[in-house]
Amino acid sequence: MDKPQIIELPKFLDKRGNLSIIEQFKQIPFEIKRTYWIYDVPGGEHRGGHAYRENQEFIVALSGSFDVILDDGKSKTVYSLNRSYYGLYVPKGYWREMNNFSTNSLAMILASTAYNAEDYIFDYQLFKTHASQR
Repeated sequence: MDKPQIIELPKFLDKRGNLSIIEQFKQIPFEIKRTYWIYDVPGGEHRGGHAYRENQEFIVALSGSFDVILDDGKSKTVYSLNRSYYGLYVPKGYWREMNNFSTNSLAMILASTAYNAEDYIFDYQLFKTHASQR
């Protein structure tokens, strides 16, 4: 997969509560090397504002809702996440921002690489140059 896409996760419905799963190389096309979550985002704030050279991500709204804006250097697409059984696959090389966090929202991110500060592109013009070379 080299394009972003919403992936529906398996759902096991039960009167006691529902269950969904994510497995590496099954629902997502990479090995999970890191997991982190974003929560308690104050109203009006945004997260992200960077791209990765190598890291791929899978983003799930475990609770609440938020928007993920992906930019390939030519156009932007907004993905609204608000169900815990859907996730957004984000390939490497996309500028990403997250905003419109609802109260008590919880974003879980699965990443294909361990943290590496050198993998980040924080300068948008540098990102545009990098994106034009793909």
